[in-house]
Amino acid sequence: MSTTKPFITLGIESSCDETGIGLYHSEQGLIGHQLFSQVEIHAEYGGVVPELASRDHIQRALPLIKAVLKDAQYTLNDISGIAYTAGPGLAGALLVGSAVAKSLAWSLKIPALGVHHMEGHLLAPLLEDKQPKFPFVALLVSGGHTMLIDVKAIGKYEILGESLDDAVGEAFDKTAKILGLGYPGGPALAKLAKAGDQAAFTFPRPMIDRPGLDFSFSGLKTFARNTVAKYPEQKADIAKAFEVAATSTLMIKCRRALEQTNRDTLVVAGGVSANLALRQELDAMGLKLGAQVFYPRQEFCTDNGAMIALAGHLRLSKGQLSSEGEITIRPRWSLEELEAV
Repeated sequence: MSTTKPFITLGIESSCDETGIGLYHSEQGLIGHQLFSQVEIHAEYGGVVPELASRDHIQRALPLIKAVLKDAQYTLNDISGIAYTAGPGLAGALLVGSAVAKSLAWSLKIPALGVHHMEGHLLAPLLEDKQPKFPFVALLVSGGHTMLIDVKAIGKYEILGESLDDAVGEAFDKTAKILGLGYPGGPALAKLAKAGDQAAFTFPRPMIDRPGLDFSFSGLKTFARNTVAKYPEQKADIAKAFEVAATSTLMIKCRRALEQTNRDTLVVAGGVSANLALRQELDAMGLKLGAQVFYPRQEFCTDNGAMIALAGHLRLSKGQLSSEGEITIRPRWSLEELEAV
């Protein structure tokens, strides 16, 4: 019987408008997580207000940590290391998570590590029983990012393509606003699109006629605005046309990336990966190509502490840690700059 003490990682996510806490056990996997979303706080403004986001993270972080530990029947003294989102994200919000993590780590005399937010998303499918195996292609789609990555191993990432303007999640939110829908706009647009007639409009698939794997969604949003101006009574049809064009564009680029890299596995993560129309497109593509497609469960598509706990655990358990005592954040941070594990 092994007497090795398990490595337990506390994860803190505070990059934008959600405070997430996760607890990852080296032998049992994810043993607890909680999330507080600030959607209601920012809804009246139609988007995230950075100052309000930071203030709310301050109020939520410690109570959530206590709640997660209590539910898992552990204490702070059982924690082996702390991972926090160091970037990319809103500077003020990142500072809250970093300060909480470093203060706790210093008081408990345990290591802390700043984690890349998008690496957290990329590795989120590893929280599931059925996990992708390296190497694979990853599509990261959220409100702030749209990128295709060749993932050779943890920390060995090559960006194959990314959005030249609006991220796809941002385009969903802005188009939803044009349609007069609430915040956050992506889920509201997807819901409205279910009632739309796919034959009513055909929207362009941006940049699919050009070589390469970069994206552009700003023009698609503008096309939607012009269509709404002409046919204001057909909002459901417009929502459907936008969703079809956006998901088809993502599917086409994913297919190219798999063919270009000769990979047979695709991981899709980030908030937009919860979109059912996108999943249907990619699953159908996977069947045609003989490729496997993996997603996180719905609750781990958006920002969460579980993915940060996992990503941090994979690095902390190998001895990686941030500079001792420094509260460090990186609001802009390329995945290609990360160390390999």
